[in-house]
Amino acid sequence: MSKNIKKVLNLVDNHLSNLEEYQSLLEAIFSSTQDAISVVNHLGEHIMINPAYTKITGIKAEDILGTNAYFDVGEGESVHMKVLRTSTPVTGVTIKLRPSGKIVIAQAAPIIVDNKLIGSVAGLKDVTEINKLTNKLQDAKKKIRELSAKYTFDDIIGENSLFVESKLEAKKAAKVPVTVLLRGESGTGKELFAHAIHAKSTRKNNQFIRVNCAALNESLLESELFGYVEGAFTGAKKGGKKGLFEEANKGTIFLDEISEINFNTQVKLLRVLQEKEITRVGSTKSMPVDVRVIAATNINLEKAVRQGKFREDLYYRINIFPINIPSLKYRKDDIPLLVDEFIKKFNYEYGRNIKGIEDAAIKVLFSYDWPGNVRELENYIGRSIITMNFNEQIIKKVNLPHKDFVLGKAIAINDPIIGNIELLENITSKAEEEYIIKALNSLNSNKTETAKKLGISLRSLYYKLDKYNIL
Repeated sequence: MSKNIKKVLNLVDNHLSNLEEYQSLLEAIFSSTQDAISVVNHLGEHIMINPAYTKITGIKAEDILGTNAYFDVGEGESVHMKVLRTSTPVTGVTIKLRPSGKIVIAQAAPIIVDNKLIGSVAGLKDVTEINKLTNKLQDAKKKIRELSAKYTFDDIIGENSLFVESKLEAKKAAKVPVTVLLRGESGTGKELFAHAIHAKSTRKNNQFIRVNCAALNESLLESELFGYVEGAFTGAKKGGKKGLFEEANKGTIFLDEISEINFNTQVKLLRVLQEKEITRVGSTKSMPVDVRVIAATNINLEKAVRQGKFREDLYYRINIFPINIPSLKYRKDDIPLLVDEFIKKFNYEYGRNIKGIEDAAIKVLFSYDWPGNVRELENYIGRSIITMNFNEQIIKKVNLPHKDFVLGKAIAINDPIIGNIELLENITSKAEEEYIIKALNSLNSNKTETAKKLGISLRSLYYKLDKYNIL
């Protein structure tokens, strides 16, 4: 054999050896990658998958090889078939796999050899874990929102001179860590003011904790506010528990309905305001705290002091910077602004497209004194929108639920006196639930047609079905 022939054969052997090495390398990479990979030929038949694919889909190679590209697609489009139709790459396609039911993001690219399309290769990214992490992140954000101010001064709507003066006073209070007492009837927006003051203050990046003093009994309120040590009482947690004043350190605590605090707790609160320290229930050791206190009340505290129901020394400690928030009956000129804001809110929540309210309806609203203040007006507008037809875009006088506006009482005309009075928010929710059920029944439970008739998106309808547990 000539030297030239031997040289050629050696080159061929080396070439084949390199090809085998390359093939082994590619197979190793194909098997070890964490992304699921599947390959189909030009007919759309599966010819190759890797172990990661089996892990995600639950499908073994012997079960899928030779099957068509739709074999593993539960919901969505086959990226392989799209690539074979268009000869172009496909990215970011969401697919629900079968039989695993997992949600994946798929991308695929054409396999072209000698300018000829011979197949498609696809990669699947399991987003189940990503969704779990996203949900955890949303939960964390929700908790952060609960521990921080949700509203700013931009959320406090009103141009009435009395109301504007209250806002200006609140903005002044936000600049210094003074104790603030918010005074006003129920529903005037005292909590919004508390949130806004905190959000405008230097403490805005620290916690904002709201305490409804009327919602907790005497012993529970004290332990919640100031915490307790281990063994302080029967059922006390091992190691004790931090109180809300400790949790709010460097931040703000909002004591709503402060007049409901009992005398014993008033003494401890006075010590916090005077000495800037707290003592846990069951302990004699004091701990320093740096907390800004915003209190709120809807009663005449001066009268409560005279009657011996509220400590005079505590009254002077919390009444350093009082802010009076006017009732809605004294700022009726703000009703149109408030209604516009509520319409925006309910358009978003109810999936509606209300454009505004007619003058005749506004005049009706002006004729009522709104003892429940802004909160009552908001619930009333929400109820009005729910009772409107879904093709109506203007709130008219006829759309307003009947009230005895002349007497200024929240009693339906010609209705008997209500026995158990519920929150208007509950009533509006019940009305919406009943209307959705009737619509579904009328359209033989066709959700797509129901959403269309109701004038909301299908997604909004599914949200409401889940909210009201409508099967």
